Amino acid sequence: MADFTEYGIPSTEWVTLEPTLPEPPKDLSVEQLKALLNKSREASAAKDMLDGLSAAVQLHDYTITARDGMPLEARTYRPAGIPVSERLPVYIHLHGGGFLIGTLSSEDAICSRIVTSRAQKGTPVVVLNINYRHTPEYPFPTAWEDVEDAFVWLHENIAEIGGISEQVVVGGISAGAWMTASLALAQLRGEDKRLAACPKIAGQVLMIPCVVQWDHYAPRLEMLKSPGLSSYVQCANAPILPVAQMDLYKDLLGILDTKDAVGDRRLSPGNALAEEVKDLPPTTLGIAGNDPLRDEGLFYGQHLAANGIPTNVHVFPGVPHAFRMFNEQLSESKRWDMVMSDGIAWALTNPAPGPYEIISKSKD
Repeated sequence: MADFTEYGIPSTEWVTLEPTLPEPPKDLSVEQLKALLNKSREASAAKDMLDGLSAAVQLHDYTITARDGMPLEARTYRPAGIPVSERLPVYIHLHGGGFLIGTLSSEDAICSRIVTSRAQKGTPVVVLNINYRHTPEYPFPTAWEDVEDAFVWLHENIAEIGGISEQVVVGGISAGAWMTASLALAQLRGEDKRLAACPKIAGQVLMIPCVVQWDHYAPRLEMLKSPGLSSYVQCANAPILPVAQMDLYKDLLGILDTKDAVGDRRLSPGNALAEEVKDLPPTTLGIAGNDPLRDEGLFYGQHLAANGIPTNVHVFPGVPHAFRMFNEQLSESKRWDMVMSDGIAWALTNPAPGPYEIISKSKD
């Protein structure tokens, strides 16, 4: 029986940092909160780009037409000096933000860091950043459908992107990781003939993922020694993403009355059965220790490994959900970048399955 509570004890760095942080905004409408956080994220990304990233990458914008005719923004990031005529593996990036927050430009620094890291290590990639639609204007399942449409669009336009169809890794952060896991399962199910016709996803990178619609906990959570050890209990009031904030995001998705949510693999990919996950691609997970989502990510990794999927599971002990926003103020930010970047390259090596292992510190 499992007990992951050791990972939830706030780290010394976090205990030192937290009192210096500004109070989170209060009494804002959803629209005001969305505008404030998008502005903050865009400003942070712009600063990082000016600090040296912009010269290392070449950006190109695209418009993807969704199934309902709506245009979606997309942007590629390619190492400077490598022309489109040189085909590269592709990493599809899906941002986090509870399906409420996130813009195309808010992801510029994240995507550029991946590109520069892989170029420096001699295994360059091109990143495709997709700005799927957000709540409250677009509830479930719009974002999921946008991601599926963008995946098909990529393969239809792979030459223009300068990518390699058989080397497409998909990944995301938080809500983006949720949709990544859902997309990988949807392609295997084959219900959408367009997805099934595309080359199989070569790998997935799930950072601080939600993999279970939180009213329908994955059955594997019964493997905890006690319900009181659940990350939903230990981390209920954790910084950044307390359970109350998760409830807000869920309400905005409009899935309160969705029938059979526990069996809906879009909503709960973490509940997939053994026969459903057995052909999934190599999977990297990055999990924050002081995060309500911690346990479902750890159990999903265990479930994949037990069913023959090459799996790398990394825990960042003592830090909250989305801690990477604090950059160099937390030393785990550097390891976060390494886990994302190396997870892409590792998937493309066609790794062999191995035992389930939780990596909680850098191996460097």
